[in-house]
Amino acid sequence: MALQLSSELVRQVLEAAPDAMVVVDASGTILFANRQVERVFGYPSAELVGQCVDNLLPERFRGRHPGHRRQFGADGRFRPMGAGLELFARRRDGTEFPVEISLSPIEDADRILVAAAIRDVTDRKRIQSELIAAREIADRANLAKSRFLATASHDLRQPLQALALLNGTLHRMTNDAGLTEALQQQDRAIGAMSRLLNALLDISKLESGAIKPEPTDFTVAALLEELRAEFAALAANKGLELQVELCADHVYCDRSLVEQILRNLVSNAIKYTRRGVVRLRCLHETAAVRVQVLDTGIGIASGELPYIYDEFYQVGVAANSVREGFGLGLSIVHRLVKLLDLNLEVQSEVGKGSVFTLDLPPGSGGAVRKHIESPARAAAANVQSAQRPHVLLVEDDPAVLAATRMLLKVDGYRVTTAGSLIEAEEHARENPDIRALVTDYHLGAERTGTEVIASLRSILDPKLRAILVTGDTSRAIKELPPDEGVRVISKPVDVEELLALLRALTTA
Repeated sequence: MALQLSSELVRQVLEAAPDAMVVVDASGTILFANRQVERVFGYPSAELVGQCVDNLLPERFRGRHPGHRRQFGADGRFRPMGAGLELFARRRDGTEFPVEISLSPIEDADRILVAAAIRDVTDRKRIQSELIAAREIADRANLAKSRFLATASHDLRQPLQALALLNGTLHRMTNDAGLTEALQQQDRAIGAMSRLLNALLDISKLESGAIKPEPTDFTVAALLEELRAEFAALAANKGLELQVELCADHVYCDRSLVEQILRNLVSNAIKYTRRGVVRLRCLHETAAVRVQVLDTGIGIASGELPYIYDEFYQVGVAANSVREGFGLGLSIVHRLVKLLDLNLEVQSEVGKGSVFTLDLPPGSGGAVRKHIESPARAAAANVQSAQRPHVLLVEDDPAVLAATRMLLKVDGYRVTTAGSLIEAEEHARENPDIRALVTDYHLGAERTGTEVIASLRSILDPKLRAILVTGDTSRAIKELPPDEGVRVISKPVDVEELLALLRALTTA
């Protein structure tokens, strides 16, 4: 029985609909099917009229369908069918495909009919599946990058760690001027290797998303004062004046990442300034605190400005010439600025210098994070040459273990070594006079230095002082709980900083 529409216009509208449209009665009999039905299902529309709508469903759904029709008849309002469910339809050739179905009630004399709009969503589902698969691949790739970075941060730094420690030991064992000069050159080479490795790992971490900003409220003045203390000697050695203007502003951002940005900018300014001044200052504006790094250096030509953030690009330096640095500092700056969603501007004139301006969001001036003085700097005044106490050294890399042991013995410490947590516990029970612990963070069998510290404190002294040495720069290290008796030092270790920390801990 064909549906007698009251208006030819209604029929034309249904025929022109972009989706397959069928009209069924309460028993499920198809009264009307538009021309799109043949495209979607493979049935000529005239062939479907008079058949049960269940023929358009996979067999596994047909048993429940009469109940759905009765429920809709009782409800009688427009709604999508199977919201939140995976719906499928069946073509004339028996193949199935995913669909979306919208149901609308139609009043026809004394009966309620149902108009069903059926849309083939095969392409959309395929795209969704491809997106999900691509996201899973990307997640696995990021996880692999994170694992690589964790491994690289530890394993690539280990040889540098051993070299730096051996270099520091040899410095203390010789008075020969020629050998001292050779060791100084070796020390500079180790420092250059370390800076390059750190820069490459920083870039890799930024690209992999391993670095997550942790904004806090802090004062710009404290940060600029740190930079003054860090770079004053370097500037003075080049005959430059490092000027730091007072700044009382508070800003809200990730302090350590902002510090890294400004450190790279100041380092570059000193590197490319032959005479004159490097200046740090603040400009006070309503919407932002503008921190500027100015120099009277060689400047940057306008044609080179678009390239200064590229990896390994250095202003005025040919690719195959001798370099000072690696051209990675501004690349890291660019990535950090993007990560923090900040604005960085540069103005420069050849022969007159450059100005880099970093816009920071203003802070509330409230809970300012207290800055802790560098342990090495604080310890410098406490250096004592008296007999050193007994130190337990825990390190699973034999080369680093041997190099650190030599350094500590030359500096006067009695040293006991261990390559694992179990061995460290045995030495602790046999040597109750151990007064300090130096331990690597990542040890074999997935053990950590924090476990070593906790275990040895339970054996020796709950207040046992310890130095935790690590090449790990992940959140795990940043989120270690505060401990007054523990100092964390990063690889490759600066020999003087390590010894100063140990002296401070053992004389406190």
